[in-house]
Amino acid sequence: MTKSEIFLILSLGFIIGIFIRFFWNVNLSAMYFLLIAAIIVATLFYKNKIILVSGFAVLFFVFGMWLTNDRLTELNNLYLAGSNYAGEASIVKEPAVSGNYQKIVVELSNSVKVLINTNKYPEYFYGDKINLNCKLAVPEKIEDFNYPMYLAKDGIYYVCKSAKIELLVSNQGSKFYSAILKIKNKFNDNVNQLIPFPESGLMSGLILGGSAGLPKDLQNNFSRTGTTHIVAVSGYNVTIVAEYLMILGIFLGLWRPKAFWFAVFGILVFVLMTGLTASAVRAGVMGTLLLWAMKNGRLANSQNAIVFAAAVMLLFNPLLLRYDIGFQLSFLATLGIIYLYPQFEAKLNKNSKLFWLWEILFLSLSAQIFVLPIIMYNFQNLSLISLVANVLILPIVPATMLLGFLMAAFNFIFTPLATVFAWLSFVLLKYETMVINFLGSLRYAALEIKNFSWWGVAVWYLILVAIVYFLKKRRKIDYAE
Repeated sequence: MTKSEIFLILSLGFIIGIFIRFFWNVNLSAMYFLLIAAIIVATLFYKNKIILVSGFAVLFFVFGMWLTNDRLTELNNLYLAGSNYAGEASIVKEPAVSGNYQKIVVELSNSVKVLINTNKYPEYFYGDKINLNCKLAVPEKIEDFNYPMYLAKDGIYYVCKSAKIELLVSNQGSKFYSAILKIKNKFNDNVNQLIPFPESGLMSGLILGGSAGLPKDLQNNFSRTGTTHIVAVSGYNVTIVAEYLMILGIFLGLWRPKAFWFAVFGILVFVLMTGLTASAVRAGVMGTLLLWAMKNGRLANSQNAIVFAAAVMLLFNPLLLRYDIGFQLSFLATLGIIYLYPQFEAKLNKNSKLFWLWEILFLSLSAQIFVLPIIMYNFQNLSLISLVANVLILPIVPATMLLGFLMAAFNFIFTPLATVFAWLSFVLLKYETMVINFLGSLRYAALEIKNFSWWGVAVWYLILVAIVYFLKKRRKIDYAE
């Protein structure tokens, strides 16, 4: 058993422990029993490597259950619900503006995070200190949507009712993070200034993630064509950023190790600018691991990398595993590429002139197969033209992002050149929006899937595991022959 395999087993033990606790209410006595039993077995049979590793895997499993149980217990004891709060508070996240309202996340004097829904004006910003007077309440479910747990995964347990806000002091947050947000907002201003709507919203989504800047009909067409992932911060986007940063670092005269740290810093800034969403953090971890592999001249173990990224994020926030759909989709898409795509790749002719086209097609297919049950369960939607849309769009996304970066950068120093990059990027953006709108408008672009149950999801993944296992075993036999 290699160190890599041991690492994988321990990480999986921790993740499975979190998963089990969400669906089965395991009491503390049972966890203590498992913990003591694992320690005794590992101590008695420490010379047997398999038993020793199994014992430690159980320890990690128990730790995952305990961590999740502790967070869920905390959610069942929200002692501030119904109370009034009057005092100072700090805005700890960039407010999200939607229509005529803005959502503000504040931290109270007792370090509790609260969500405030208020009018769009007056505007508030990250780092502002305010005087707040409101009634604290537990968020309510919205039909089948578990809104309380959606907020809880971000550490927000209460919402403010009838909030009265008075600005006390501006810009009292982290100077570094404030500077990052200023750059982000300036970038959006440059995009909106140089590129017309709705292509400007698409450019912002490609680089910074999110579809809030897109009109509703275009958002719906992205969903109907199965291409929403390109306006979400995914491993695909961060990989493109990582590659460009490495090339830029080497172009500026940095040695490869220094270019690595230059690119890592760039990824950190990129993730901060997106608002530290689950998918952005995961993508940032994966991008950094990819750069590490490039720096050392060897490929990283993709399987271990994705499990490591999941375990680290769940260590800080176990609620992501069940209540963050973006987290689920990000990891499942990556797992699909890791486990299923190699089975397709083995059958492709890499010398073919159309290899790049087949590569995009099967990469997209691998990811779609792994995320499909989650999409049908949560969104009741099945895109029938996802593969066609991805093949037509994905090849030009890297060029679009590069032109967007150059446009924003040169707008600070030489506007005429920025205008040239803006025109070039607009041509690509216009093509992308036209394709998405045309395909999304087709009558049978997507089907509505109603009542797709959790057991359907479970059966889907059990079948997938069996198929992947069979295909991998078949490939080993073929190689042996």
